[in-house]
Amino acid sequence: MDQLTNMRIFTSVATLGSFAQAARQLRLSPSAVTRAVAQLEEQLDLTLLTRTTRSLRVTPRGAIYLESCRRILQDIEDAGRRARSEDAAPHGDMSIAAPILFGRLHVLPIVTHLLEAHPALRIRLVLSDRNVHLVEDGIDAAIRIGELADSSLIAVKLGEVSQMLAVSPAYLARRDAPAAPAELAGHDLIAFEGITTTSEWRFGGGASVRIEPRFAVNSAEAAIAAAEAGLGITRALSYQVDAALRAGRLVRVLPGFEPPPVPVSALHPASRLVSANIAAFIAAARAYFRATPILPPPCA
Repeated sequence: MDQLTNMRIFTSVATLGSFAQAARQLRLSPSAVTRAVAQLEEQLDLTLLTRTTRSLRVTPRGAIYLESCRRILQDIEDAGRRARSEDAAPHGDMSIAAPILFGRLHVLPIVTHLLEAHPALRIRLVLSDRNVHLVEDGIDAAIRIGELADSSLIAVKLGEVSQMLAVSPAYLARRDAPAAPAELAGHDLIAFEGITTTSEWRFGGGASVRIEPRFAVNSAEAAIAAAEAGLGITRALSYQVDAALRAGRLVRVLPGFEPPPVPVSALHPASRLVSANIAAFIAAARAYFRATPILPPPCA
């Protein structure tokens, strides 16, 4: 195999962390994949990967080479798109990731618009409350809620959401609403583990309260449904409870103690050439959120 092919194979092995998975993805035999990496290591006189019976790791020098490989391969793909004028219109495969409820409520309409507007485009929408790794998971663009760490990703802010406490009117008919965060200790609490896995609820000004939830669940929709059923007070993001608040199924409590809003952003890998698919998604997302702003409700 030529060196460029070997670089592609090495990048796949390093990204997936497995020779076998890389072989399946590339539709090659395991022996061909192993041989390609061995050829690269021989040409470079370096050990790129360390292998044990249970794990595969990229060596420090291999990590440096992997970064260069990814950049070179991306440049080659960009050059091909330029030459074929493929950036003129979105087409081919695109993967987008988003939180489960946010994706269903707000990203699915964007995807529907893109598919209707671009018949040659195929989209895979990955809904998960886990923050996916764009490069390792093969994701072209993602919606992320929260402050973003410094990285090589490009972020486009689309709106803001805030954490808030909500409870059903039926619950408040039985129990007085808390007047301060410290009073939550005397209430039944519903914890959505997707917001945080800690046993503390944080509020504005750096205050925090240690909680002992009566009910904990890893689904925002389940936590909200439990609150609507009168099981207790839950904490959720503003977009998650917006419909229930508007319909009167839930009531907001302790609004003056809420932490500052956090951004909703569209992310994509940094590149000197943004593909037509990503550009179309960003443009469609901006248009959607201009028409349907995502902002936390006022405290009053």
